[in-house]
Amino acid sequence: MRGIEYRGLSRIEGPVVVTERSRGVGFNEVVAVYDRAGARRLGRVIDLDSSYAAVQIFGATSGLSASDSRVEFLGKPMELRVGPGLLGRIFNGLGEAIDGYAPIFSSTCLDVNGLPMNPYARTYPRDFIQTGISAIDGMNTLIRGQKLPIFSGNGLPHNRLAAQIVRQAKILNADESFVIVFCAMGVKYDVARFFLDDFEHSGVLANVVMFLSLADSPSLERLIAPRAALTAAEYLAYQRNMHVLVVMIDMTNYCEALREVSSIRGEVPSRKGYPGYLYSDLASLYERAGKVQGSSGSITQIPILTMPNDDISHPIPDLSGYITEGQIVLDRELAQKGVYPPVAGLPSLSRLMKDGIGPGMTREDHKDVSSQLFAAYSKVKSVRNLASIIGEEELSETDKLYLKFGERFEQDFLSQGEMEDRSIAQTLDIGWRLLAGLPPEDLLRIKQEYIEKYMHAKDCGE
Repeated sequence: MRGIEYRGLSRIEGPVVVTERSRGVGFNEVVAVYDRAGARRLGRVIDLDSSYAAVQIFGATSGLSASDSRVEFLGKPMELRVGPGLLGRIFNGLGEAIDGYAPIFSSTCLDVNGLPMNPYARTYPRDFIQTGISAIDGMNTLIRGQKLPIFSGNGLPHNRLAAQIVRQAKILNADESFVIVFCAMGVKYDVARFFLDDFEHSGVLANVVMFLSLADSPSLERLIAPRAALTAAEYLAYQRNMHVLVVMIDMTNYCEALREVSSIRGEVPSRKGYPGYLYSDLASLYERAGKVQGSSGSITQIPILTMPNDDISHPIPDLSGYITEGQIVLDRELAQKGVYPPVAGLPSLSRLMKDGIGPGMTREDHKDVSSQLFAAYSKVKSVRNLASIIGEEELSETDKLYLKFGERFEQDFLSQGEMEDRSIAQTLDIGWRLLAGLPPEDLLRIKQEYIEKYMHAKDCGE
């Protein structure tokens, strides 16, 4: 059914066209704009008043004439066609197939803005997701249904880490399907090619749905891309009962696009020029993760963002930290030492970790080992600061043991190969080997029964 059609535009300002308002038009409604040759391009209503509507075009406005263009209000929001054939497909930010195959064969279309979720219908996130990366599994455990962002910086290996997580992530002790929805926003072509080649060569592409909005795509497409990706995730999780891990990179590019659109609309800027509703806009994405009653599926999110100037107090990481349940911070100093992945031990945190580890989920000693490693590495930082003042040779023997522990922790526990997939048992065993080098009287966070059971196990002290 066709909507109401108007002829002529009031004005054209960059990617935004202004036209007479149709009765009953709402925000985010899809609009079709036709040029004089009849070529069709889509847009979205971004602003309204009593007489006019501002429409941002998904693409360039070149070729549009104020007098000869036609505008059709389609009377529906932006939708994504979903179906069983989603897995293994590659789409652009608008949900259009770009892998050379036919569009999804399905009559089911879902609003990319999602549907409001009753908070009472949510169930508490539990169950351990194994990424095969010790710095995450051992110290900042990812839980099914959690939102756990990665805070990185320009030049740090967050792309490699994201690809490794996609390759290795799995749910232990579960037979349910586990799939990945991968969304890249504002990335360069070579970065997109890296992910495509990596997923294809590792054989995981058939288990991944990809949404790619490249750097030369319109700003508005970057705003639609994560919503389209999360809509696909919701379909797979709540209608197909799959466990879905959504990886979104780079949320900073998304926020930059949001700032650009806000500036075009003439809105009053807030911190660093971002709109005042940046918090609620990010929350509308992050809060689409979780588990709901009546469905055995779940959505777990790993948003990845690059901190401008490595500033963790920048509005994007700052607001993301308020909404999500922790963060994994990549450290430039560790990266310069050759540590991969350079996960900072102290600023990183998983607030839901306690609910997904322990007997029946990981191992009984997991909580104690993680807590003791964290405490020991915290003391390493203090000892290193002291050594920089008085010199390493003036340190006590105990402090020297902690210095040695710090080096081994970074090289043996944090560091691992890009293709190395460690089980949680291997991760904890490495932790025990490191703790064996510390004074026994300092192991105050570990139960004595665990020390007797694991510390003196075969090869533990090697």
